[in-house]
Amino acid sequence: MLVGKIIGSVVATRKNEKLVGSKFMIVETLDAMGEMKRLVAVDNVGAGIGEMVLVATGSAARIGCDQERAPIDAAIVGIIDSGTGLPELDA
Repeated sequence: MLVGKIIGSVVATRKNEKLVGSKFMIVETLDAMGEMKRLVAVDNVGAGIGEMVLVATGSAARIGCDQERAPIDAAIVGIIDSGTGLPELDA
């Protein structure tokens, strides 16, 4: 599971039929070395730009979206309300 911040969205008018109706967001995460990494994640929890989120990757992403046969490698599975350990969350 990754923690990230939503920094944008993606619109794809042509996509795999299993992704029709899916919302795509750009999520910026920190890797173990402290470097920013961006990825596109399916959002089925209604997260918005600027929110901190939990992201599942790999097969857990497909299961979290209830789309085991869809080509999904990252999915937003939660919106973070509060936490500690990251500058964006320490307030």
